[in-house]
Amino acid sequence: MRWWGWGRDEDAIELPTAAGELLRDELGLDGGERGERVAFDAVRVGESRLDDAQLRALGAAVGDVGLATDREARIAHSAGRSYPDLLRLRAGDATSAPDAIVSPSTSEQVAAVLSACSQHGIAVTPFGGGTSVVGGVDADRGAHSAAISLDLGRLSETCDVDERSLTATVAPGIFGPDLERRLGECGVTLGHFPQSFEYSTVGGWVATRSAGQASTGYGRIDELVEAVRCVTPTGELATLDAPASAAGPSLRDLVVGSEGTLGVITSATLRVRPRPQTRHYEAWSFESFGAGVEAMRALEQSGASPDVGRVSDEEETRLTMALGSRGGVGEKLGRGYLRAFGHPRGCIAFTGFEGLPDRVSARRGRAAELLRAHGAVPLGTRPGRSWLRNRFSAPYLRDELMDRGVMVETLETATTWTNLTVLYEAVRTALSNALSERGTPPAVMCHVSHLYSSGASLYFTFIARQERGAELEQWRTAKRAACDAIVAAGGTISHHHAVGTDHREWMTAEVGELGVEVLRAVKEHVDPAGIMNPGKLLP
Repeated sequence: MRWWGWGRDEDAIELPTAAGELLRDELGLDGGERGERVAFDAVRVGESRLDDAQLRALGAAVGDVGLATDREARIAHSAGRSYPDLLRLRAGDATSAPDAIVSPSTSEQVAAVLSACSQHGIAVTPFGGGTSVVGGVDADRGAHSAAISLDLGRLSETCDVDERSLTATVAPGIFGPDLERRLGECGVTLGHFPQSFEYSTVGGWVATRSAGQASTGYGRIDELVEAVRCVTPTGELATLDAPASAAGPSLRDLVVGSEGTLGVITSATLRVRPRPQTRHYEAWSFESFGAGVEAMRALEQSGASPDVGRVSDEEETRLTMALGSRGGVGEKLGRGYLRAFGHPRGCIAFTGFEGLPDRVSARRGRAAELLRAHGAVPLGTRPGRSWLRNRFSAPYLRDELMDRGVMVETLETATTWTNLTVLYEAVRTALSNALSERGTPPAVMCHVSHLYSSGASLYFTFIARQERGAELEQWRTAKRAACDAIVAAGGTISHHHAVGTDHREWMTAEVGELGVEVLRAVKEHVDPAGIMNPGKLLP
């Protein structure tokens, strides 16, 4: 990815003129692009803190080809892709860059690196695609003299498919598109498509308990991991490749979601399924967000849910239409059309079904009956196909919005169906009040996705005029208000973005004091020197 944003220059999104004018009116922008990005040569990076003995120890572990201390590599590994990360990078601040990038090519080299770092007091931050939006790949030194980024990109060769068992044992450094290509050669798919799919890795998904956009049908990554191998500073933690076990608490689940704080995931055996022969995506309109949510609950609890099921609230629907976004709705649907069906302020929903043609047809037929029974109006497959085609585009649009002086951020949570409306209103109100009090009233949007029998996730996007000179403080105000509201209303602090540094303050509320102590005790045993990803997960 480009060092200051998402993706590559050739994939950038340019906001249409009309959309820019709308944002200016909605958010009170002063107009025009601000372009506040320093040149690469102006990026500030401190000198590496590694001494000669430390460099020799790291070089002995991975060889010269696996060790880099040059400026470009350090900047590329200096941050993830959260809004605060991008603010710092755009301002030319890479002073938190790791002191070196170490790239092992085998699990044995990973073990050698961790041994050297334990002996020489070097903090280790595992690095996959660098797409964390919660500070998960910040090279925090903690109590140590230096820090390295452990880039797992060279651990990307293994992709062994067991077609009879429908599992695949894969290396952690494989990126999403490459994984699906290699699985596709064997006629299978993992079906895991997070919004970061193009630039995130298998190891990153497992380490953060990722959820893909089709997780309602395919399952979250934690449901897809059958076995895992994790190299810790005191040895390898490996679980058995078996479909189920009653042999005590699940050590597999201890590794999944550990965010690099216990060790380095070097292999994962994943449950795959036959590649779908057909895909059917379509859009629907509901009179209100509440009606759409009830329809999604009915689908899930009756066993008729799609592989992708999501419904946007009124504000997300309105702005999506008005901006003519790459989701494809704005240019294809008019308010006049929806008004004719009694939905002047309706909400857009998407359903997606994948698999064998006959089964897809039967599933969507049953779902359509339920959706219509809940007042849904079909909008056809064209907007559905457009959403599918452009479902990874939001991070590219964020770069364009930041160029125009817009704060744009996302956060997610989950709760029960009974509590969903309470949580939804609490977070919307908290964000609106917190940013309005700073003189930058936001537009707060939300959609429901990732359906479960007992509840669903809420995914919020909020935009506001950047508070010049206080952009980071503005973000902190909004983040704290939202997280406090989530905890107070009984939601999880993270449904799929993980904890990292941004959410660690609220971990105690999530798992309790004893829960934190249990996690600390495990870490102290497998990582007695405390070198593994300091500052993440644990408050």
